[in-house]
Amino acid sequence: MEKHRCGWCVGDALYEAYHDEEWGVPVYDDDTLFEFLILETFQAGLSWITILRKRENFRNAFNNFDYKKIASYNQKKIDTLLQDAGIIRNKLKIKATITNAQAFIKTQDEFGSFSDYIWQFTDGKPIKNAIVNYKDAPANTKLSSVISNDLKKRGFKFVGTTVVYAHMQATGMVNDHEVSCFRYKQV
Repeated sequence: MEKHRCGWCVGDALYEAYHDEEWGVPVYDDDTLFEFLILETFQAGLSWITILRKRENFRNAFNNFDYKKIASYNQKKIDTLLQDAGIIRNKLKIKATITNAQAFIKTQDEFGSFSDYIWQFTDGKPIKNAIVNYKDAPANTKLSSVISNDLKKRGFKFVGTTVVYAHMQATGMVNDHEVSCFRYKQV
């Protein structure tokens, strides 16, 4: 019997694998939380599948998403990234990634980990929604706006409420799998 998946991923093998293995799974690891923060930053205004298809290119270009290295990128590295056809060559998003790495480290210093910081907004556990059709899932919520505003106060860039909500979905802070999806009860 074929598994029922959320409608947004059906028909693309890469999308289905991401959906089945990663999307909505609670992430408490700072390295992975930062990776998704970078990917969501670059996704702003684009489709998620575009980013997924370039994910390994991003991994290679951004030192395996090592925020400590990214925080110290200089103009020479920025220029190199701007020439890398394998990623999204947006100067503002590249600079935001460096700024976000620096803010990420400061947040870790204050809270012990970025995970402790970000998960405090949901009391450390996922919010389980009851989405019937993925098209009815919100693009943002009051909570994503609160988190967005707090991140901005901490110096993060490209973290609007919609980007933050997508990050929350990807990292399992919210479970927005369709209730009929086989992953809904698993995550």
